Amino acid sequence: MTGIVALYIFMLAAFTGYEVIARVPVILHTPLMSGSNFVHGIGLVGAMVALGYAASTREKVIGFGGVLLAAGNAVGGYAVTERMLEMFKSSGARGGGKGGGAKGKH
Repeated sequence: MTGIVALYIFMLAAFTGYEVIARVPVILHTPLMSGSNFVHGIGLVGAMVALGYAASTREKVIGFGGVLLAAGNAVGGYAVTERMLEMFKSSGARGGGKGGGAKGKH
């Protein structure tokens, strides 16, 4: 594959991804982020496989950088998803102590 074809595919994927994500309703962002974390994990496995097949020092450095970036992406995605899910819990379920949520308010 030539560099021009690879650049074309990258630009097409970036444009398509932006258009798809821009049209997602706010209520669906948390479930979609959770599903996208699965894809990030696959990217991490792919980066590790590519690093395993690296022969030259340059390939190993690029592969190691790919593993680091993919791992950071996956971990960050889970952290953001956890924070978003925390926003949907009542204050009593968070362990806030005060107020106790809806308990005892009849």
